[in-house]
Amino acid sequence: MGGGRTVTHREGMLLALAEAEQALLQGEVPVGAVVARGDAVLARAHNQSGRRGDATAHAELLALQAALQATKGQYLGDCTLFVTLEPCAMCAGAALNARVEGIVFGAFDEQAGCCGSVIDLTDAVLPRTVRCVGGVMEEACAALLRQYFQAKRV
Repeated sequence: MGGGRTVTHREGMLLALAEAEQALLQGEVPVGAVVARGDAVLARAHNQSGRRGDATAHAELLALQAALQATKGQYLGDCTLFVTLEPCAMCAGAALNARVEGIVFGAFDEQAGCCGSVIDLTDAVLPRTVRCVGGVMEEACAALLRQYFQAKRV
């Protein structure tokens, strides 16, 4: 991405959107995630729950796992998780446990979002907190989700 700087919110979300588009092409709920440290992208992933037959194969978990493997570490304290949809309880909890520095998400999830929409697991409910920014490229992220769910209703 360039030396000596950090991946911007827009750059991270564009990469996450590319992952979400891959999920859509595979018939998965179109959610994509990216883990970045400084200007380096450590991992990218998209939802694979249907393909793997695993309800836990969310984009965030897959990206966090890949980033931890890439860094050979237990924690991601200086990393940011970019994701196209506000994380659920499982994914917000995983980000907390991985000690990511920040979560940047696109679309808000009014039914299951745990970074402020339904509850906020990232802000003083538990012993750790994570800085969250929501609504980044929200319309583009929401449009992919609408496309997927409209096709499912037909």
